Amino acid sequence: MGAGTGTIAFSWKGGIGTSSRRLPDSLGGYTVGVLVQTNYGGNLIIAGVPIGNELGKFYPEISSGRKDLEHTLQSADGSCMMVVATDAPIDHRNLSRLAARAMMGLGRTGSSETNGSGDYVIAFSSSPDVRIDPGVPLYRPKELLSNESMSPLFEAVIEATEEAIYNSMFRAHDVTGNGHTVKALPLEETVDLLKKHGAIAAK
Repeated sequence: MGAGTGTIAFSWKGGIGTSSRRLPDSLGGYTVGVLVQTNYGGNLIIAGVPIGNELGKFYPEISSGRKDLEHTLQSADGSCMMVVATDAPIDHRNLSRLAARAMMGLGRTGSSETNGSGDYVIAFSSSPDVRIDPGVPLYRPKELLSNESMSPLFEAVIEATEEAIYNSMFRAHDVTGNGHTVKALPLEETVDLLKKHGAIAAK
């Protein structure tokens, strides 16, 4: 989806992707949603399967016999922008902790976090309980989740970030602009590889 010709993820077309997770009622029933714009590189991994290696697009491409190693090392640069939203009543400190876990979801996809990467995360809560009323002196939130209640939200944001990144690639299509063409991830071959490695059931 969108985001222009320039967004490239793992040498394929990147773009905008979303995903979310909802905690069970026993853990508060809170939702965590993630929106990403993917524009970075590395070795694409899906469900533990080294898709990038299998399809011949990986970082760095030393084993391909290429001589221009400097160019290859730069090919994984880019910036993945991630926005995390939740209705859980958490303040800025735990929002920062939640944002940090989104980077773990990014890492699961095979990101190389190269020198030229500028990945970042913004996180916010929509809970009315944490809204600041400038008209109320010494305002204090009505209710905040404790640190001990954060772990399920951490797992939720990791999973949602990873899935949002995959969604951005699975929904992308070939794009041409300014004389350049960026190919989308070949879905049939990717699915075949996931079946081959047992990541999804073969019909």
